[in-house]
Amino acid sequence: MYLKNKKVFIAGGTGMTGTGIIGHILEHYSGTALRASYHNTEPFLRDNVEYVRGDLVAPQDCASMLKGCDCAIMAAAYTANASTIHATPLNFINENLLMNVNFLKACHLENIKRVIFIGSATVYQDFEGSIKEEMLDFNKDPNAAYYGLGWAGRFTEKLCSFLHGSYGMEIIIVRAANIYGPYAKFDPKSSNFIPAIIRKAVDGDDPFEVWGRPEVTRDVIYVDDFAEAVVKMLDNDGIKFETFNVGTGEKTTVGDVVNWALKHAGHTPSRVTYDDGKPTTMKFRSLDCTNAQNLLGWQPKIKAEEGIRRTVEWWKNNKGWWKR
Repeated sequence: MYLKNKKVFIAGGTGMTGTGIIGHILEHYSGTALRASYHNTEPFLRDNVEYVRGDLVAPQDCASMLKGCDCAIMAAAYTANASTIHATPLNFINENLLMNVNFLKACHLENIKRVIFIGSATVYQDFEGSIKEEMLDFNKDPNAAYYGLGWAGRFTEKLCSFLHGSYGMEIIIVRAANIYGPYAKFDPKSSNFIPAIIRKAVDGDDPFEVWGRPEVTRDVIYVDDFAEAVVKMLDNDGIKFETFNVGTGEKTTVGDVVNWALKHAGHTPSRVTYDDGKPTTMKFRSLDCTNAQNLLGWQPKIKAEEGIRRTVEWWKNNKGWWKR
């Protein structure tokens, strides 16, 4: 195992994805030292984790946080809901680009041997079927809703390729599906559609308003399954440079999520309305994840309805989380 006796840095260690990754490493990889960054969200204490506060937009913070580590995972991202993306797209792109470039440059300067870069499937052009990694077409733009973010992601992936080809840095790029689960962003200003729907269901909103149409389709993955895939990538040092889609490969509609969230929250509103006039993003996305399944021996375990049930139960008991 590559991770044995290694020191791993997790950028974004108090977010949903970083928290899931830390939990998986602590449970399955004893002897691995962990350092995790946080910026806004205060960490809850975990044994064997060194939490450091810093701003990934600041190059000097990136370098100091990475110092002395063997490998690193980029699990931090500036996220927002559809309304915020539409209203201030440049802010959204700028923050993510600065974080990603500073992080990758600091990894090079601090001689980090192995890096997992968690990006997203927004880099892809529109496609009606399940899209594979090699089907990314730079002659076609990303979906219009993600135009700037998608091109920024494509640039960052090319920077990863450059660092591998020019300096030998081992880098694995992850094109993530919609990740959800405990510690997601439930803040109304920054939550994506799954936490937003769960928040409304648990709060008992009536009438129950949903942005977009019920047939809008996504590939959604529970955070524990996602974390397992990422850690398997890091631990497999036979893979020096690769790109993986990480999702379930299954198609889940907004209507499905609404029905499951209402069911497991025990809420029956008098009316459910879908408002197509509100800001939304793309209508369809499905990922082909056979590359990760074949090379890593990994399979997602949590079906979408069960993941929604678990997240509803977590949110019922942690409704103050987004204010931390």
